[in-house]
Amino acid sequence: MAQLGLVGLGKMGFNMRDRLRAAGHEVVGYDRDPAATDTASLADLVGALTAPRVVWVMVPAGEPTRATVTELADLLDEGDVVIDGGNSRYTDDTEHAELLARNGIGYLDVGVSGGVWGKENGYGLMVGGADDDVRRAMPFFDALRPEGPRDEGFAHAGGVGAGHYAKMVHNGIEYGLMQAYAEGFELLDASDVVSDVPAVVKAWQRGTVVRSWLLELLVRALDADPGLGELEGYVEDSGEGRWTLEEAVNNAVPAPVLAAALFARFASRQEDSAAMRAVAALREQFGGHSVRPSSGEGTAPGGPDGGKVAD
Repeated sequence: MAQLGLVGLGKMGFNMRDRLRAAGHEVVGYDRDPAATDTASLADLVGALTAPRVVWVMVPAGEPTRATVTELADLLDEGDVVIDGGNSRYTDDTEHAELLARNGIGYLDVGVSGGVWGKENGYGLMVGGADDDVRRAMPFFDALRPEGPRDEGFAHAGGVGAGHYAKMVHNGIEYGLMQAYAEGFELLDASDVVSDVPAVVKAWQRGTVVRSWLLELLVRALDADPGLGELEGYVEDSGEGRWTLEEAVNNAVPAPVLAAALFARFASRQEDSAAMRAVAALREQFGGHSVRPSSGEGTAPGGPDGGKVAD
C-alpha cells in the first residue's frame, strides 16, 4: 500500500480516489467542496502525508493549476513529487518543473484519458518526467490503468511535457473520430434509403473496421434518444484540439481532418453565421439564386432556382 495526496475531487478526481482506494492505497484528498474533501486546506493535506510525499493535482488547466503548483512548491519538501494529471498545455510543464526543482521537488505531467468511465474501466495514462519519479509513482499508475498488459494502458512518453503533449494529440485524434461518426450519422439520418439508423450504427459494433469505444458511446446515446432530438447541436472545445492544430502548423504537418473537426465545432455555436450570410449574398449576386431574408419572409427574384447560372 502506498500513500497519495490528491488535489481536486471533481468528476475525474473523485472517481480516481475511489479506484485508488479500492486497490488498497491510502488517498488523502483536498477539494474546495466541503462535501468532497478529506482535509480543510492544501496545507492540511500536505501535513497529513508522510515524507517523501507524492501529490497528484487534478484541477482545471491554466491559472488554477499554476496557483496550486506554486502553493505546493512552498509546502512540500525536497524529495517530494508533484503530478499534474489535468489537461495542462505541455508548454506549462517546463515552468512548473523548474519552479518545483528549486526546492528539490520532482514533477511529472500525466495525460489521463477515460472520463467518467475510468473508475470502472481504468484510465489510459501518458506520462512525462524523470525515470526515478515515474518509478516512485508506478504503484498509483498501475492501480489507475486498465487491467491487462501495462504497455497497453500506460506509456512513459518522455521527459517533462511529453505526457501532456501525447494527451493533446490524443484529444486531437478524438475530435476527428467524433466528427466522422457524427457526419456518418447525419448522412444516414438525412437519407430516405435507411429506415432504422440506430440499428445500423449498433450493427457496426462487431466485425466492422469502424468499431470502437466511441462508437459504443454513440450507440448508448441513440438507445436513450434515437434521433438525438433532445440535444442542441452546440459543441464546446476544451483547448487540446486548438493546441494540436497549432502544433501541426508549427511542425508543417498536414492535419486537415483535425482542422475540419475543430472548425465544425465553431460552426455549431453560430445561430446566424456571418460567413454563410456572405455566401448567400454572393450566390444571389452571381447567379440570382434564391435567398431568405432575415425576417424569414419572401425570396429573391427568379424563383426557387434563380433560373440563371449554377454554382
